[in-house]
Amino acid sequence: MRRQLAAIPPQRRRGLRSFAPAATAATLDLATPRSRSAPLLDLASNDYLGLSRHPEVVSAAQAAAASQGLGAGASRLVSGSRPVHGELEAALAAWLGREQVLLFPSGFQANLAAVGALADRHSLVLADRLIHHSLLTGVRASGARLQRFAHNDLAQLDSQLQAARRRAPGQRLLVLSESLFSMQGTSVDVAVLTALCAEHGAALLLDEAHALGVLGPGGRGLGHNQPEIALISGTFGKAFGGGGAFLAGDALVGEWLLQSSGAFRYTTALAPPLAAGALAALALIQAEPRSEALLQRAARWRACLEAAGWPRPPGTGPILPLLVGDDHRALELQQRLEAAGLLSVAIRPPTVPEGTARLRLVLRHDLPAGTLERLLTALGSPACS
Repeated sequence: MRRQLAAIPPQRRRGLRSFAPAATAATLDLATPRSRSAPLLDLASNDYLGLSRHPEVVSAAQAAAASQGLGAGASRLVSGSRPVHGELEAALAAWLGREQVLLFPSGFQANLAAVGALADRHSLVLADRLIHHSLLTGVRASGARLQRFAHNDLAQLDSQLQAARRRAPGQRLLVLSESLFSMQGTSVDVAVLTALCAEHGAALLLDEAHALGVLGPGGRGLGHNQPEIALISGTFGKAFGGGGAFLAGDALVGEWLLQSSGAFRYTTALAPPLAAGALAALALIQAEPRSEALLQRAARWRACLEAAGWPRPPGTGPILPLLVGDDHRALELQQRLEAAGLLSVAIRPPTVPEGTARLRLVLRHDLPAGTLERLLTALGSPACS
């Protein structure tokens, strides 16, 4: 272990960092250079809709903490269930058009449970090459055989599914993909993906962690109105502005998870304040749609970055990867932005493929006016007309 740690190049070493709270529109002074101790404007977090500090979300979480305590104290099947858990599960099921929802303390845990419910050591799992680490960990834990396909290459997936059916007509098949990939900003054609899985009798697990609240009709994700999807995985740590996660599916899969999933049964239930905050966030997402304006802003940022000479960030959502390539160069740009009061973290291998280091820019609903111009200035790029 010591030798392995010593072999990690300096530009690949990670460390924990603590940041001051992000500047708000009321306090941001675009004309004044910032000292190193001043707050950084957050262009890195996944709080897409700015709900983590919304008064109604915070108030709901505070009220739950005051009345029910900070933690649930036990698993859902012992004494950890609270009325707010059932209310949130029912509200999510109705919003997504799914028969059953189960809550989890984290997205990582939810994905472990989802893969374990849909695959075992006799199964073949076909996964997009860039799926989240939690899904890969779930495949390993299930004992299933893993086969990868090129990112969003549904023609290759079709060929692999055909070959799998020829080899073993009765084998259980599971396909893993995401509706919005967190480091690429790209999305799969979910309708085509779903049709392929149905044609070949493969179950589909779609991770909608980064899409829910932002993409699809009413922010319901790109898998909305696709009942053939076996399970949808979602989190409250992104657009919902809180923490925790859920799985949504039909009643049969939900009951199987409840009866067989250790990742659900043997863990302390989602903290009541987080459940209450998520319920309030869901109500806001339904009552105050914010995604359309956010996506319009994302389109403008993409066009301006491209006009300034940068590779156009792919996709249409709020994740805009600024491809740099070299690790050192990505770190230098991160430091340059930080000196200008902007927080955007360099993403390097192994999180992304070799030679594709990038700055991961993330738009939020509550970013102040002038942020794009400030970013372009910090990057040494021409302003956008």
